[in-house]
Amino acid sequence: MAAQQLPPPHPVPQIAPQPTFTAWLAAFRADAAGRGISEATLDRALDGLEPLPVVVDRDRSQAEIVLTLDQYLERRLTRAMVKTARQMAARHRSLLQKVSAKYGVPPTVIVAIWGLESNFGRFSGVRPTIATLATLAYDPRRSAMFREELIDALKILDHGDVEPAAMRGSWAGALGQPQFMPSSFLEFAQDFDGDGRRDIWKSMPDVFASIANYLSAHGWTKGQTWGREVKVPSAIADRVAEAAPLQIEGCLAERQMTVALPLREWRSLGVTTVAGARLPNSDVDASLVAAGPRRFLVYPNYQALLAYNCVHAYGLSVALLSDRGR
Repeated sequence: MAAQQLPPPHPVPQIAPQPTFTAWLAAFRADAAGRGISEATLDRALDGLEPLPVVVDRDRSQAEIVLTLDQYLERRLTRAMVKTARQMAARHRSLLQKVSAKYGVPPTVIVAIWGLESNFGRFSGVRPTIATLATLAYDPRRSAMFREELIDALKILDHGDVEPAAMRGSWAGALGQPQFMPSSFLEFAQDFDGDGRRDIWKSMPDVFASIANYLSAHGWTKGQTWGREVKVPSAIADRVAEAAPLQIEGCLAERQMTVALPLREWRSLGVTTVAGARLPNSDVDASLVAAGPRRFLVYPNYQALLAYNCVHAYGLSVALLSDRGR
């Protein structure tokens, strides 16, 4: 009997070998020129560029967060941090009031973000941004995202906001004291001192205004707070869980929040302030966030903080530091 005819094997897909960095950079340069980046900027930024292996190492070995949220808050919001926030708010009071008047964001919130992002301007990153972003754009893991950030960084240079040698930031390409990615810089950075440059590295007016503009653009409402710490007695925990289940959409932090209910409904459920007082009989929407044994009702302005960095360790750190920094 003739042997059974087997179907031909499926062809094995061929994966094109990665080009050398030199070849990749040449192709990228042609693309950038086609997208309007000047030859002068390309020469200054890309000539002699070499990848930075340490950047890939950092990208592959980001530290795992092992602290609980309440442990993180306890370690982050130290007495020294709070003391410095108060000192900086006092030192820059006049400027912060001007920025706050324009953008509607309280000075203490601006200072809190500034403190958490760059330790009040003491450390905003030392890695050359163009080389950093080129390294990450060449690396195949997240090349598409970082390629666009590299294009945006070149647009910043083309505009003249900063010289290539001074464009330094984090290992991930975040820039200046507010730690903006280049795409955020282009959209939200401000020239508050009026010198024609958006200098988020050295100009405090530009740094503060850029932070405030970012929050304002992401929905911060003047005259409203971010939220408050509350008590949820164990006797009402089941009722609260039934009335306000966790959200099912959004980033991880948003999915760790309950759906929003008006404050008057939280009040009727039996949720109180930490001092045991009744909540306002208000229609303002609020979601519940758990931080270990602590509970917080967060209002719409809290979403603006999460837009800056969508993790509760960050959002609550900013919020609580802004309260304590008054």
